Amino acid sequence: MSSRPSEASSHVDPQTVTPDDWPIDPPLVELEIDTHDRGFYDGFSRAVTIPSKVIVSLLIMWAIFFPVNASKALGAANSTIIANFGGWYVYLVAILIIVCVGLALAPGTGSLRIGPPGEKPEFSRFSWFSMLFGAGIGIGMLTYSTGEPLAHFTNNPDIIRGTIAAQSAQAVRPAYMYTFLHWGLGAWCTYALVGLAIGYVAHRRGLPLTIRSALAPLFGRVMEGPIGHVVDIVAVVATILGVAVTMGLGVEQFVAGLARLGLGAWLLDEDGSASATAIVVSLVMLVGASTLSALSGVGRGIKWLSNLNMGLSMGLLALFAALGAGLYGLELLGVGLWDYARTLLQQSFRLFGDDGTAMGATLHQWQLDWTVFYWAWWIAFAPFVGMFIARISRGRTIREYIFGVTIVPSLMCFVWMTLVGGTAIELELSGIAGGRILDAPMSDQLFATLAVLLDPGLARVVAGLVVVLLMTYLVTSADSAILIVNTINGAGDDEGSQRYHILFWGAAIAFVVGSMLILGGIEAIRITMIIGALPFSFVVAAMAAAIVKAVVFDLIRKKHGVPTTAQACEEWAEKISAAE
Repeated sequence: MSSRPSEASSHVDPQTVTPDDWPIDPPLVELEIDTHDRGFYDGFSRAVTIPSKVIVSLLIMWAIFFPVNASKALGAANSTIIANFGGWYVYLVAILIIVCVGLALAPGTGSLRIGPPGEKPEFSRFSWFSMLFGAGIGIGMLTYSTGEPLAHFTNNPDIIRGTIAAQSAQAVRPAYMYTFLHWGLGAWCTYALVGLAIGYVAHRRGLPLTIRSALAPLFGRVMEGPIGHVVDIVAVVATILGVAVTMGLGVEQFVAGLARLGLGAWLLDEDGSASATAIVVSLVMLVGASTLSALSGVGRGIKWLSNLNMGLSMGLLALFAALGAGLYGLELLGVGLWDYARTLLQQSFRLFGDDGTAMGATLHQWQLDWTVFYWAWWIAFAPFVGMFIARISRGRTIREYIFGVTIVPSLMCFVWMTLVGGTAIELELSGIAGGRILDAPMSDQLFATLAVLLDPGLARVVAGLVVVLLMTYLVTSADSAILIVNTINGAGDDEGSQRYHILFWGAAIAFVVGSMLILGGIEAIRITMIIGALPFSFVVAAMAAAIVKAVVFDLIRKKHGVPTTAQACEEWAEKISAAE
């Protein structure tokens, strides 16, 4: 038994006060999830693992063997979901931001710890931030650091309304307002809230580290049965589809980088996109490395890869600050932060409706293509990133956790977007680039920026650095996702008792990404992800309600001396037994 004092033991004398006197019951500290006790599925919930594998396998076979049918069906489903649930995505993420900020700032909740009293964090802050950043956003940031500011520089709501000209100096400021909207608190509050809902009940109340546990404060032991199985299955499928978008973006940029290094014309098709052969070779190499890293666990492979890619990221940022538009980027950062802060609430709740006019239809489509896509991406990515953040955040207070998970990564994204993207925009505004960056595919725009900015020899060296950085981000994201899926299937066991399951999920990710990229490109993955994110979006909404209830009820319990942690409940039970 630990010698740490429990929060209840100093408040109440078990000889004079019994549980019958409590105005509120202690929290649920046990959640039984049936797992198999022998054979291939030893330690795993077959009710979750087998259906998850079947669904993902059927999706892969459908895409490979019936590509035309799959494309039509997915397109029709996507149109229906976007038309009917676009507003749901927008309002849900806005509410998640409010809930997350409220939990951090509320006087009583911020000091509650994600774990027993006195628990110390497992990882240093540097390693913690590195893993947060690498798993949560790294690959997409490399693709969109130039791609999104340039896209909004060319087309955004202000340009659509005709108030400013496309690709003008006046288009830069709104371009960054929308870029910050998409890469700021909307993403990280979604991740933070899902991670907090899981980590709080897992580390504080001793429940299994899995998605269904986060809903236990609302539904109690109901989550032990079929409803809990469905929640975990939905989370596994959403995780695979969410990481597929990230891997798809990364693989396309990885191939573009290899082509820039002069490794052969076979890497690209005539339209400049990655060839089928290049996609297959890249996935075999990257997912193979990811699977090996996942087999080594969080504390070894994933931790060291995260530290490595953070170091490489800082090196690349320093290069853009020194040789690129450093001062211009800092100016964009300051103005962008001001615009983001003053418009966040308005932009988060703004919904462009199709009012029947050409302008209204264009604004509506712009929001579907950008904001709704991002919100669906973050939600689909949330079970993976949230589970991973919960796994590495034990021992931190709610206030430290929320500020660390939301503020630091958001600022890192903003710095990337302004220094890297600002350099690309300045090169185009000055006429030096001559359209070479704007005309390049999004996956190649970062390399095109380097080619314009630097001498050919140095540009190739830095392009090699970006390729290595992409590799570390791809491997980190994929191995983290594999580990998290295995943890959900293993009823919260973060080690996984069978390595064959890790191998299966590594192969599944490779096949989903490969089949979708080859048959339909990144758009096919985007469509599939938006569809897969919808069921989990309702789980996320329930998670928000569950964590608020858990925290508020724990504050009430603390006020009345009722135990709130698994350890405190155990100590209280022992004292009751001793008193009797």
